Amino acid sequence: MSATDESAPATAVAGPPAHRDRNVLRWLVAYTASVVGDSGFFLALGWAANQHGGPARVGLIMAIAAIPRAVLMLGGGVVADLFGPRRVVIGSDTVRCLVVLGAAATLALSSPGLWLLIAVALVFSVVDALFMPAVGALPPLLAAPGELVRVQGMRALSIRLGQTAGPPLAGVALALGGPAAAFTVAGGLFALSLVLLLAVRIPGAGSSAAAADAPAAGRSRAAAWRELIDGLRYIRRRPLIRRLVLASALIELGAGGPLNVGMVVLADARGWGASGAGWLAGAFSVGAGASALLLTVTGRLPRAGAVLIAALAAGSAGLAGLGATTVLPIAVAVAACAGLLFGLNGGLSHALVQTATEPAYQGRVASVLSLTAFGLGPIAFPLFGATVAATGPGPAYAIFAGISALGAAVGLTSSTIRRAELPR
Repeated sequence: MSATDESAPATAVAGPPAHRDRNVLRWLVAYTASVVGDSGFFLALGWAANQHGGPARVGLIMAIAAIPRAVLMLGGGVVADLFGPRRVVIGSDTVRCLVVLGAAATLALSSPGLWLLIAVALVFSVVDALFMPAVGALPPLLAAPGELVRVQGMRALSIRLGQTAGPPLAGVALALGGPAAAFTVAGGLFALSLVLLLAVRIPGAGSSAAAADAPAAGRSRAAAWRELIDGLRYIRRRPLIRRLVLASALIELGAGGPLNVGMVVLADARGWGASGAGWLAGAFSVGAGASALLLTVTGRLPRAGAVLIAALAAGSAGLAGLGATTVLPIAVAVAACAGLLFGLNGGLSHALVQTATEPAYQGRVASVLSLTAFGLGPIAFPLFGATVAATGPGPAYAIFAGISALGAAVGLTSSTIRRAELPR
């Protein structure tokens, strides 16, 4: 099967460009509100945990909020495919909203112990494992295949906006009214997200897209484990999807540590201080935002597979160069370029995967992609830290850049990825 053939599944009827499609824009604003709420919620959760027992309790609560989500993510994809991503998104967003607003009311009216935060973190984590694959599976059902790159660019912009606006907004709420106020703000954002998601419609009443959002009567009787295995086998049978998922996992393992933990470590080792770490993180964020804007404006890049491979190879080289740099302005420039290149790779990779995935498997494939992003971080971060302790930051950056470059090698050795194109 050629790359063109494999990207054949069409998941939505033709419509206006994504940036002018009110249905897509409702989903985008809902997603943005959710990301802002997520960012603010986790800050408020950590702050409240610190008030109830210090840093050790913060680590406990944040682990409870993260680990179940990663473990159950694949199951969330199964649920999205069985019952339709729109239904799962609305149901899980409703629960998130009620749980967080309920916690806000409890904190405002009484002084509960740590048990409340543990319960909220656990329930939120489990529900988030349903929400994330489902919301990630919606774009192919809302936009025409040729618009998926633009949608991924818009989604990346909303993530950057949400992660930038969420913590300061929660910080203001914490300063004015404590954790109860911050939880109220987060719950309000989830409520806004829910209202907008209720207004989102899957276009094409008789299309495969609509069928994908209907409960799968025949498949719903099968065991969830069997459905999960079926989804993994589907990925294995599709060379383009399989190799891009593998490349994404290698990128997360290779680049996740250097681009998160590493910037603080590198700035400290080079004597750049906290401000230097801030400059590096900010430059990477600006580069990633520029890539999202580029994808949003262009809507489609020719020879998407080849561009993806080149961006990943250059980004991995930039990662190694960042670790070897001793001059802060040069490091800032390299970090910005790395953000641009890795962001470009991520947007194209997601668009190619979703274009090639049949509607009935969108949830499970989205859950695997989400798992590589949120499940491999807890592995990559301590591995990178241990490597820095053993070798120093420069060699550690080079080693992990090599792991990231293996993702480019996966693409380079695959004619399916090299020839992959996005629909016009």
